[in-house]
Amino acid sequence: MKNIEATLQSFFREGHKTSADIPQFLSSHPIPHLGGFGTHTTCAEISTAQGQIIIDGGSGLKNLGDQMMSGPCGKGQGRVHLFLTHFHWDHLLGLPFFAPHFIKGNEIHYYAVQPELEDVIHNKFRKPLFPVSFEMLNAKIIFHRLEPRKPIKVYDLMITPYQLDHPDPCWGYRVENEGKAYAHCVDTEGTRSTPEQLGPDRPLYHNADLMYFDAQYTLPELAEKANWGHSASQLGLDIAFQENIRQVIFAHHDPGANTQQIYNLQKETQEYYDLKTKKSSVKLPEVKWQFAFEGLVIKL
Repeated sequence: MKNIEATLQSFFREGHKTSADIPQFLSSHPIPHLGGFGTHTTCAEISTAQGQIIIDGGSGLKNLGDQMMSGPCGKGQGRVHLFLTHFHWDHLLGLPFFAPHFIKGNEIHYYAVQPELEDVIHNKFRKPLFPVSFEMLNAKIIFHRLEPRKPIKVYDLMITPYQLDHPDPCWGYRVENEGKAYAHCVDTEGTRSTPEQLGPDRPLYHNADLMYFDAQYTLPELAEKANWGHSASQLGLDIAFQENIRQVIFAHHDPGANTQQIYNLQKETQEYYDLKTKKSSVKLPEVKWQFAFEGLVIKL
């Protein structure tokens, strides 16, 4: 309510008086300022002219599935390619409510490095956890076991899994298309940061055009919550500077954080960015960064 009240007050404080001023007012304010950063858990869609893949099945997958029902998935002619990083609840919450599962003729392809993939998905559709059993799903479900650090091609996308720094096995994905590279790096603590430490997983980050990085904590919180599987924006910036990453999205916001706390994280991140770029003995590459919000779309 405080955010809504502050927004309404700023409408009049900026000199607006009538409903005709609303479009101009909205266009001049960042989306989080108007409606917050959102509360859905992780679900990312990567699309090209040929098709799409989805990484993780957090609660945001429900809305995405509803949108997809207006296309081939709603007619039983859809092909869905869903890559999972790991099996913590927040990354699976949306799966039972993903509407294309229930349409005969659709194909849902699941991908993961972990050998438990098929058992995990079967268990998500099982009483008493969910009223619709796996055997009752109308879509054809196909499972793909990925090899670590081995690329596969889906449509015109090349997808390669690399290991992240997480207490349970968790695999990020580098997605490449027409010379552009996206690095999906949640959940990770970022405990490995130098090229030597990253070793065979360094290609996940190196020369990426866009990195989606876990920034749930402040630096003090990160020290208190070691081995919880999440990181801080400052570590993501360090990796971006080192690996020549051009743009970073910070996400996986703490469920207990309000809008102002995330703005505070942004302020701390800006201070760190300024300190690093102004005090470094060597010239660091420019890195664009922002904190993610629901519905964010970035074109590479």
